[in-house]
Amino acid sequence: MKTLVILSSILGDRSNSKQLADHLIARVKNANPAAAVKVRDIGAQPIPYFDGNTAGALFTPADARSVEQQRIVELSDTLVAEVMEADRIVFAVPVYNFNLPAQFKSYLDYLARAGVTFRYTPEGVPEGLVKGKQVFVLTARGGKAEGTPSDTMTPYLRQMLSFLGMNDVTFIAAEGMAMGEVAALEGVTLAKQRIDALLLDAAEADLAA
Repeated sequence: MKTLVILSSILGDRSNSKQLADHLIARVKNANPAAAVKVRDIGAQPIPYFDGNTAGALFTPADARSVEQQRIVELSDTLVAEVMEADRIVFAVPVYNFNLPAQFKSYLDYLARAGVTFRYTPEGVPEGLVKGKQVFVLTARGGKAEGTPSDTMTPYLRQMLSFLGMNDVTFIAAEGMAMGEVAALEGVTLAKQRIDALLLDAAEADLAA
């Protein structure tokens, strides 16, 4: 199983969402040292802002693109290929001001391409083309909002990923990161326990298949 990990925190090694992703990677590697794991850190190397030039490049026919437009499309093609080639996708996403980081929104915008990662049926119904993926969304937030109206990020990501065809999505949140050392430790510990349980369940399912 090929695992793709997308990190999006601006905090580097101090990031709680990265800590969860590192824990998952370690567990995957412990179970299978030869496991293929690719990591892209868009917090350290942000995806360029999705602007009018970007949209123009993606909608320009290949034989009419400028050198700059071709560079933009090549980046999008690379991001799409990484997702398509992966069996398991891990999105490590911190909560900034009640929602996802700007760099992760740009990543999704580069990923969402009509006719490539989604299409519309003759009836006008959207169909996601990124299918058959096991997806984990690892989040970290300063307070506690899971399952409440204050959690505005989870519904958006669930809808967006489903739009692209990713319906096997599990959200794991480390909450209380800004509520003191005890609360933060508890939040991270519980999230890691959930990761361990999910990986164990997935391994057992693979063996039974």
